[in-house]
Amino acid sequence: MIQNNMFNTQGIQPLQMQNASVSKPSTPAETIESFGTYLQEALGSVAAQESQAHEMSNQFLVGKVNVDQVMIASEQALLGLQLTTQVRNKVVEAYQEIMRTQL
Repeated sequence: MIQNNMFNTQGIQPLQMQNASVSKPSTPAETIESFGTYLQEALGSVAAQESQAHEMSNQFLVGKVNVDQVMIASEQALLGLQLTTQVRNKVVEAYQEIMRTQL
């Protein structure tokens, strides 16, 4: 039986568990602050994936890791960057839609 182990969802689960234990913000300012914190953590995670891919590439050049490990790390970083770009596009699109709304 073939198993697809390319996508590591273990990195997502702790964040979901962490958010489940956090109490819901009660004011709009707290909600914005909470969302901002979440975005900072997500962008930090994407940056960490990219730096890990660069490090794996450097280790490959000196013969410490295999090419498959480098490719997996690179693809994970690429997927994270693509997801970040899509989220940014949706946020900009939502903002533009709100600005077009006539009151």
